[in-house]
Amino acid sequence: MDEEKSRTRKKNEDRQLQRLGEALVALSPELLDRMEMDDELRDAVRFARGTKRRGARRRQLQYIGALMRRIDPTPIQRDLELLAQGDREKALAFQQIENWRNRLAAGEMDLVEEILVHCPDIERQRLTQLARNAQKEVAAGKGVKSKRMLFRYLSGNCSGAPI
Repeated sequence: MDEEKSRTRKKNEDRQLQRLGEALVALSPELLDRMEMDDELRDAVRFARGTKRRGARRRQLQYIGALMRRIDPTPIQRDLELLAQGDREKALAFQQIENWRNRLAAGEMDLVEEILVHCPDIERQRLTQLARNAQKEVAAGKGVKSKRMLFRYLSGNCSGAPI
């Protein structure tokens, strides 16, 4: 025998589906097009993106939540989780490259070997030249131009930064 859901549980599930709809509205149009969903839901999400007035937007989000009740939200949740995981990985790679730049600018030249292992596309001579320029800049207390150039070089040529 199936037990009926309590009113509170139904409301919580509805709110969760509405939050899932809000996450869909926050996506870029390109990402939204790649997601697997019903056309009616996709149109409602696009309409909500263009709605600016608070009351109208709230009602549109409630409508999206109602549409989500009719479908299986599992594929959408899975796709959103994969997107979030990709964002975390990008952030960690960014932090790693930033850490390398700071350590090289501080004078840790033995780090060059480690970077070359993780990023085989990087040219040793160019990397050491940029690192020396950044060290001189830091020692002189000047701007951050060389550090910026070092960061751009690392991020542009190192797609496989360890996490």
